[in-house]
Amino acid sequence: MNICLFGATGRVGSVILENLLAEHHSVKALVRNSSSLNPSESKLSILDGNILNESNIAATMFGTDAVISALNTDGTTTLSESMPLIIRNMKMQGIKRIITIGTAGILQARSEPHLYRFQSSESRRKTTRDAKEHLIAYLILKNSGLDWTIVCPTYLPVGERMGNYRFSKDFLPENPSSISIFDTGDFAYQQLFSDEFIESRVGLSY
Repeated sequence: MNICLFGATGRVGSVILENLLAEHHSVKALVRNSSSLNPSESKLSILDGNILNESNIAATMFGTDAVISALNTDGTTTLSESMPLIIRNMKMQGIKRIITIGTAGILQARSEPHLYRFQSSESRRKTTRDAKEHLIAYLILKNSGLDWTIVCPTYLPVGERMGNYRFSKDFLPENPSSISIFDTGDFAYQQLFSDEFIESRVGLSY
């Protein structure tokens, strides 16, 4: 497959990139700083640019079959600002499938299902800023008409690749603990080949 990848140099994005290249997919990655990527990798095309620049997005998507976004908030509104641009260019180029990395805060709360977790007593976060940003991106994606999946890990240390974890549609698994960046990235990659969670958020935890 030919994959457009945003956030390739981030913690989870780098794991997704590792999976894609190990399985011999062609990857086009838009990055702000390409110094951490290997330019000699034959299946990787690196574009230096900005996710808020629509021409950069269009060039990265051109000729690809699916989009994976592992962008994080970085304390800004980049995530919510970039999502309409990503969606518009996917539609212009006839790309239907998108997989993104979210946060457990935008899953429904098990104790109060009418609330998102970040709005409920289940959340231990001291600030809701990042969750609110992820929520805006989710609501935009939800109404896009695309085949989307949002992978929502709970507490996300670097950790190890365990290969054994729990997942649940629209909720976190009960009694969540943590999930490593490696298992999160592996799960996100696997969604390229599954339609089980299309138009769904997926909670991940050990």
